[in-house]
Amino acid sequence: MHNKKILGAAITLALAGAAFAQQGDGTRVAIAAAVWKPAKVEATPERIAALKAPDGFAVTAFATGLKNARIVAVAPNGDIYVSRRDQGDVLLLQDKNGDGKADGPPVTVASRAGAHGLAIRDNKLYLATVKEVFVADIGGDGRLGPLKLIIGDLPDSGQHPNRTLAFGPDGMLYITAGSTCNTCNESNPENATVLRASPDGKQRTIFATGLRNTIGIDWHPRTGELWGFDHGIDFLGDDIQPEELNKIELGKQYGWPHVYGKGDIYPQSTPVGEITKEAWRDRSTPMTLGYTAHAAPMQLVFYRHGAFPADYDGDAFATMRGSWNRSTASGYEIVRVRFADGQPRAIEPFVTGFLTDGGRTHIARPVGLAVARDGALLMADDANGVLYRIAYTGKDAGKGPSQPAPAGPMQAQANAGNGVPLAAQRLPVRARVAVNSSAFRDGATLADKYSEYADGVSPPLSWQSVPGAQSYAIVVEDPDAKPYQPFVHWLAWNIPASVTMLPEGVQEQPRLTEPDGVLQGRNTRGSTGWYGPKPPVGDPAHRYHFQVFALDTKLDLPFGADREQLVAAMKGHVLAQGTIVGKFAQKVKPPK
Repeated sequence: MHNKKILGAAITLALAGAAFAQQGDGTRVAIAAAVWKPAKVEATPERIAALKAPDGFAVTAFATGLKNARIVAVAPNGDIYVSRRDQGDVLLLQDKNGDGKADGPPVTVASRAGAHGLAIRDNKLYLATVKEVFVADIGGDGRLGPLKLIIGDLPDSGQHPNRTLAFGPDGMLYITAGSTCNTCNESNPENATVLRASPDGKQRTIFATGLRNTIGIDWHPRTGELWGFDHGIDFLGDDIQPEELNKIELGKQYGWPHVYGKGDIYPQSTPVGEITKEAWRDRSTPMTLGYTAHAAPMQLVFYRHGAFPADYDGDAFATMRGSWNRSTASGYEIVRVRFADGQPRAIEPFVTGFLTDGGRTHIARPVGLAVARDGALLMADDANGVLYRIAYTGKDAGKGPSQPAPAGPMQAQANAGNGVPLAAQRLPVRARVAVNSSAFRDGATLADKYSEYADGVSPPLSWQSVPGAQSYAIVVEDPDAKPYQPFVHWLAWNIPASVTMLPEGVQEQPRLTEPDGVLQGRNTRGSTGWYGPKPPVGDPAHRYHFQVFALDTKLDLPFGADREQLVAAMKGHVLAQGTIVGKFAQKVKPPK
């Protein structure tokens, strides 16, 4: 232990002397950082008995010897499923006699490399690996039928491979996809996001962005709003960055990698497209609450099950796996997030004691968290492989489970701007402008390379100069798509008045530097810039309306705005408008 102290101190001093974040804007920040990983010791009965919880709560071992136990999901009949990332499988545990302990050894019910995220709906278990989502029927004995691949192209993982799954009150499957790095401009827009997919995996959009590594998400049982805990940036010092609790809403950006916390600017990174960090901050949503830096939040669940005292109903619990990037260990606990009137008010320790010997050792790194059928909490430890049970033994338990979270808020977000006319039909037009493309004629088929089944590059587009125009805007929509009608494929505005064409393959980023100053918005997929045709295989050809608007002004609209914001900003400013329509159909299912 003495040697470990010396090593930790040496690393701390080395990083304190060397960690200067520097870039071309003159930034220079000295940061004292530390690497300290408490040693693992055995989870003996005596150490488990020493765990601390509020009065009336008992913490016991439901099962032991599970090794790298990660995510926990509980079926309506009480069967418990635990994923193990290192072993690449899913275990089934049961407690038929209700004694608060597993009836016997676990049964392996699925095997897939990197098994992690779990969700249960309609008697089916969904399983996520790094790049895949599988589904299987649950049999009467709790075992699974054959795994069926429904998604096979989630983004690569890099630093954060731990995909998680959760079904929202709207019946859609939400998937968390962490960043590939500590801080970087991701090349795949699906990294550092929460994704929203249909249960069959055939439709998928980016729900929210700028989330470095949000693993735990759940919906408030009364408001139906989505909340998640995001991992803060490493190597900013002992107390920076706080772990972020966010209300996650459709289309919002949550700061990473350039902004964190309540609006603090990360000193090293640089947004693409010459966007200033201040502009990035203005576009980002600050955290709602922060918690101790580097505590490492994992699974999150709202309590709505009635077995705890009534004042717990509507609060959330989250596991904190524990720090490695702090001179004094943080995390290694379960926390309670107190809510009032649908809003979080405080985050406080709930079960502690997994750190032992004054913080020099640990018996658990909490990861999975779920509510058992009887209302007890179940916590999976991926260090010693214990599945803990936290039960209330007092006499003032609640009066029963609350109703499921309402679906309205999530449905309202998803349906905003759905079922509206094309942009050109919503804006009064004074004159027409001719729009052309060297790649296709009006009403002709788009080449494969412009679709997301192939290269996914934007086609070249040109238009007639309009006298008096101060800027041009482009809106590309597909009125034949379902369920999003019309589906937005491209938004661009503040194209200079001197520019009357865009070349093939425009950058898919918020701001262009060639032509300089062009801003791009959020398409229906949830990414920024061009997103090519991707109609379902076998559909009749969809029509893609390339609409060009000549405006009498430049728009005061932030990058990443959506179609509804763009249409509203253009009202009263359209001098002329023109459209060219391309068609595309995918007749043959492409290879995976």
